[in-house]
Amino acid sequence: MEDVVATKPLLAVTNLREFFHDSVQTALKQQRVSVDDHTEHYVVNVLTMFARSEELYERTPEGIRLRPLAHMLAEASEAPTPQRRDEALRRLGDVSLFIAGFFAQSFARKLIDVDYHIAMGGRAYGTLAESMRGTLRGQVFAAVFMELAEKFQRVVDVLNEVAEMAYQHSDKDILRLYEIWLKTGSPRAYNLLRRLGVEPINAGARTEQ
Repeated sequence: MEDVVATKPLLAVTNLREFFHDSVQTALKQQRVSVDDHTEHYVVNVLTMFARSEELYERTPEGIRLRPLAHMLAEASEAPTPQRRDEALRRLGDVSLFIAGFFAQSFARKLIDVDYHIAMGGRAYGTLAESMRGTLRGQVFAAVFMELAEKFQRVVDVLNEVAEMAYQHSDKDILRLYEIWLKTGSPRAYNLLRRLGVEPINAGARTEQ
C-alpha cells in the first residue's frame, strides 16, 4: 500500500543540494524549528539522495516499488550483524522522514497514514541513536539521530513546508490538513488551517499548539 504517486508540478533547478539547503533553511525559520547544523546537513543530504528515484525505490519480485516500512523493520530485527541492523534502521528512518515530509497529502483514504510513518521513523532514529552512542565514530551521528527522533514531527512539518511552498490548497486539501492535525498534532497543519480561515477543534484533545 505504500506506493505513493506525486502529481505536483516540476521545478527546474540547477543545483539540487543548494535548492534543498536554501529551502530547508527557509522552512526552519518559517516553522520556528531549531536543529543542530549537523542535523540540518543530514536532512538536506536525505532529500538530495531521495530526489533520485533509484535511491528511494527498490527492486522486488513485484517490480520496482517502495518497500513497506514493516519489512524494513523486520530486516533490522533479523540483521546478522549490528552494522547491518544500523543500516536497516537508518534507511527506515530516512524513508519515513522523506515520505511523511513530501507525500503527507497522498495518504488520504489509505489504511496506513502519515502518523504511522512518523511513529516508525522516530522510533528507528531513536533506536539507532542508542546503538551508536557506544562508539567514538558514531557519537556525532548519534546526536543527529537522537535530535531527529525527538523532533521528528517538527522536521516533517519543515519538509511539508518545503514541498508546498508554491502549492495552493483546495477545499479537499483543507479537510486533509485537518485530518493530519487530528492524527499527528502537527503545529504546521494547525497554523496553516488558521491561515486558511479554519479554527481547528478537537474536543478533549490538543489545546496547546
